[in-house]
Amino acid sequence: RPVIMATSASSRNSDSDEIDSPSNAFEQSTLAFKTQKNPNIKDVWKRPSKKECLPIEDGDLICFEIPYARIFSPENENQNNAKKYVIYDVSVIYMRSNTEQDTIPTTIERRYTHFLILYEALRKDFPQLMQNVTFPKKVIMGNFSEELIGERSIAFETFLDYIVSRPDLRDSNHFLDFLQTEELNKACQLLDERRNEQAVPLLENCFRVLNKVYLDKSKCVLLVLCRLVAACTTSPLPHPFAEQWAELALRRFEHVCDTELLVLYIPLLQTCVHLFWQRGRDNKLLEERLNDMSRKGIKTKGVPTLTQTIHALEPRSETT
Repeated sequence: RPVIMATSASSRNSDSDEIDSPSNAFEQSTLAFKTQKNPNIKDVWKRPSKKECLPIEDGDLICFEIPYARIFSPENENQNNAKKYVIYDVSVIYMRSNTEQDTIPTTIERRYTHFLILYEALRKDFPQLMQNVTFPKKVIMGNFSEELIGERSIAFETFLDYIVSRPDLRDSNHFLDFLQTEELNKACQLLDERRNEQAVPLLENCFRVLNKVYLDKSKCVLLVLCRLVAACTTSPLPHPFAEQWAELALRRFEHVCDTELLVLYIPLLQTCVHLFWQRGRDNKLLEERLNDMSRKGIKTKGVPTLTQTIHALEPRSETT
């Protein structure tokens, strides 16, 4: 992991970022898109009971739960050579030691193939850590039986819980890809098409997932947070939650000492200066911070935009 200040879970508890708390994370945000129903998806399995989370640092709890599994059946399955498949709703649940429950468990949708790719990649790179890990085998018949889907769901929960309990596995690029790549690629494609309103909910979800698993100011969390700020501010009219995400990003960067990530700080400040001006807010403190950095010999003018800087650090499909 990059060298970053305040990396422990306990440091997060003392952080002033109220948005980080599962009980206070924009409950009415655009994540409501998750409630939309797809007529081609049919619920086939529901977890019989809530599972208990595993204790991590300082008594905090984290776990992965699959509350539902569903079958997706394409409308023209025979004509388009498309096949039906099972979608597993994977909820990431994080609770601080002094809270009773995570009121906003964050969910991502994954297929059997996603789990298999993760398992095989980890087994290749971490053979000793993975030698006793069992994984559900492919079957030729009965893929869509409720019994098999239930067994796989429980096995996938155990698999993910094991990964997050082992720092080497948790911090691997393979696990990060599993957690974010599907949604992040879709969001970047939408940004490339200038459909920011549709990209923002996906980026919000990415941030919440990573922020629960990586309980510090890690590179992946800060990068997706900056992507979110950029997505909220590059439209003619800023997103309704642009200021909240921008303020959170500014607070996060106050304690970052990773030189690779600090290249984001000046573009972030400039983005926030313009956003505050658009909103009619006082941006003098931010301008003074930029001027102070300029007096110290740091280049603050003619630098790449926030989106361009993000793309340079982690190229994806979004327009630079």
